[in-house]
Amino acid sequence: MSSAANVMLAIHEKRTTPTDLYRPLRLYIASAYSEREAAAADDDLAAVRDLRADVEQPSLPDPSSLERRRDALLAYARALSLVEPRFPISPDRAHVHSLAFTWHDAFKTGKKASVASIHLEKAAVLFNLAAVYSQIALAADRATDVGIRTACGSFQSAAGAFAWMRESGVAAKAVAAGATTVDVTPECAAMLEKLMLAQAQECFFEKVIAGGKPPALCSKVARQVGIFYEEAYAALSAAPLSQHFDKTWVSHVQLKAAQFYADACYRCSLDLHEKEEIAQEIARLKIGISALADAKKVARGVAAPLLDSVNKLESNMKTNLERAMKENDRVYLMRVPDASSLGALPAASLVKPTSLAEVLDASKERLFSSLVPDGSMKALSKYTEMVDNIIRIQAEKLQQASEITRVRLKEMDLPDSILSLEGNITLPLDLKEDVEAVQISGGPAGLEAELQQLRDLSRVNQELLVQTEEMLQKEANEDAQFRTQFGSRWTRPQSSTLTKNIQDRLNLFASNLKTAGDSDSQIERGLKESYPLMSILDRRPIESALPSISRPIMSLDGNEDAIVGALKQSLRQLESLGAQRAGLEDMLKEMKRKDDILPKLMAGVGSHDDLFKKEISKYDPVCAEIADNIVAQEQLLLQIQAQNEQFAAVFNLEDYKVARERCYKQIAAAVAKYRDIKKNINEGLNFYVTLQEAIGKIKQQCSDFIMTRNIQCREMIEDVQKKLAGFSFSSSSSQASMQRNTSAPPDQNSPPPPPPSSHAPHAQGPYGVPPGGDSRPGYSQPEPRPAYSQPYPPYGAPPQQPPYGAPSQQPPYGAPHPGHYQQPPHQQPPNHDYGQQAYPGGWRGQYYNPHQPQPQPQPQPPYPQPPYNAQGSYPPHQSSYYRPQ
Repeated sequence: MSSAANVMLAIHEKRTTPTDLYRPLRLYIASAYSEREAAAADDDLAAVRDLRADVEQPSLPDPSSLERRRDALLAYARALSLVEPRFPISPDRAHVHSLAFTWHDAFKTGKKASVASIHLEKAAVLFNLAAVYSQIALAADRATDVGIRTACGSFQSAAGAFAWMRESGVAAKAVAAGATTVDVTPECAAMLEKLMLAQAQECFFEKVIAGGKPPALCSKVARQVGIFYEEAYAALSAAPLSQHFDKTWVSHVQLKAAQFYADACYRCSLDLHEKEEIAQEIARLKIGISALADAKKVARGVAAPLLDSVNKLESNMKTNLERAMKENDRVYLMRVPDASSLGALPAASLVKPTSLAEVLDASKERLFSSLVPDGSMKALSKYTEMVDNIIRIQAEKLQQASEITRVRLKEMDLPDSILSLEGNITLPLDLKEDVEAVQISGGPAGLEAELQQLRDLSRVNQELLVQTEEMLQKEANEDAQFRTQFGSRWTRPQSSTLTKNIQDRLNLFASNLKTAGDSDSQIERGLKESYPLMSILDRRPIESALPSISRPIMSLDGNEDAIVGALKQSLRQLESLGAQRAGLEDMLKEMKRKDDILPKLMAGVGSHDDLFKKEISKYDPVCAEIADNIVAQEQLLLQIQAQNEQFAAVFNLEDYKVARERCYKQIAAAVAKYRDIKKNINEGLNFYVTLQEAIGKIKQQCSDFIMTRNIQCREMIEDVQKKLAGFSFSSSSSQASMQRNTSAPPDQNSPPPPPPSSHAPHAQGPYGVPPGGDSRPGYSQPEPRPAYSQPYPPYGAPPQQPPYGAPSQQPPYGAPHPGHYQQPPHQQPPNHDYGQQAYPGGWRGQYYNPHQPQPQPQPQPPYPQPPYNAQGSYPPHQSSYYRPQ
């Protein structure tokens, strides 16, 4: 046994002495079969000899050598599976002369066993295979994902090898053959199996801790690690292992068990602290600290890294305990429960022994195939079919008897009526699961809070809508003011022309909000009307709402207790018969598992039919027990039926059943109503969240539009003012010239004045754009994009206006418009395409009427999921959110 710095253990292999298999096995073939068969088997005998020689060589610690060592052991184990049924190598059957196997104890190398037993050889090879798997696991770098997977898988394979030793009976047969070393006993194999599972589970614990998993999960994983170590420690403390292992072994396993129990308490306390269950947190921390302290007192010779890890854990727990006690003394003032009152910590087992059936399967190997006659194999197959037929028939009888019992008891309402009389009332499983789901989601009492969420979201949507409309109205008022001030010189289009479609869309949103408010009111009324019905779901436990069987007020002979006692006694007897049937079925399977007649078939003693008749007769006693069990059950059911009739008459069961069924129906109706209201609320929440996103996008577009209009407004004001100033300067110059011409003679050499303009000055098109043209970049000539998708009218409202984006008298928002002015080239406005849809793919909140005609289906946008637990998208043609309550 070796201990690495990461405080895990690996197992050393058993040592053996060289053994020659070739000569003894060849002599046996020649004597039992013929020299010709012996000569034909030379290659197979040489192969087995070479495999044994590979196993005799010591292994090297590097990973590649360990893998080659594992493959060699597997190959030799498969070869032994083929040798065992053909060569009787055992002390009591000395057909193979001068052949004995010698193996040293892995833990006390001074002890050894030398026995002529194939079972000792197989047990030793399986032990070494498990040891190599443990060494591969320990050599893996668990700091990496690949390494931790390798370590965990190899530890589970090691556990599988030890389990195979124990479950296949190889270890027991080896001991029976005289293999006296403790390391190959079933007890040692079981202990090492638990140790390997503990270390495999510990790998998972390291993984969940490194992955930052929740404390509750980490606690469960740690607790299972501790359980495996506790089981290994219990085996080490019992005979025959208690005096066989070094004390450091026992101390290591014991301290590991305490460490992971304490770690489970520590992780559980972290979870309790998050839930503000301070009293239980304090109790768990105290228990874990006490376990560590007790284990450290007896720990001797353990590895320093393990002690450091334990001390660090203990320090963390003490720090948390001190903090929790201060919080409890100052804030919570909760009574700390006794350790005995706390339940056991939950555990989660993530590992199990890996089955080696596939890697040890020798069915495809060809060694010594000529030594098994085809007739023997066919005979074995025939016998197996006979056994399978017996087991199938008996299993069908047992299953039929159990089903008859279940149906008859259900018809008599047993044992539910007895449980009801004792106060242990239960709901049908499916109804109980429905109620638990309702209570987990908050129950009827929690619906009011969700209704308040509806109100809050409705208010937020209304405020967003009003803000958006006020922004547009403010911009329109400013535009109208400048239009009045500058008259015909104010040439840009009116705001109402550009925002008509978006204003229509806002009006639709407002209408939808009004309809949604009406639906919210319907839900609120439905909740108020249905709350008396649903209030039963708030009963905890729900079984307290069920009626119970009461004793009769007046009793004539006072034998009620005797009637109940006799019926309960009969039910207990019926339960015992059921348990007996299960045991008989397991017994049949176990007999079949151990039923190996191949050596007898190959011995060739007597006819096959005589052998089959003798061997199959061992199943007769079990079949007889099954028949007796079924007869006894039928008689007992008749007795229970008579007793139940008397019980029903005394306790008036018919009235109780009627009341119980009525209560079941009430609970089912309450669950259905709760789900209906819950679904409607979730649909409403989903609608408001989606609508809020749509209004938010419209509002952002309006903000961008207003910003662009403000820039254009300032530029137009500057342009108009410049033109007015230029016109005033030109008029003043003309008047001065006329005065000079009237007061002084004209200069003959001066050029004649220019001819008067042939046309009156007129307001120039904004920024040189010809009438009817508009070359604004990114504003009047956006890249081709789809128009606003068609909005949906309020749910249930008839279509009263064309869809948004349909052809109309006004140009769509952002389309080229006569009189639009061009923005100066030095001022690049944001590239806002106001002619494109406000919501990708068209806003399709299912609060709207899906029967509104659509121009064409739009792909659904990637909306973010609303922060509510909606039950799902609305139905395609009818929303339950507006269904009358």
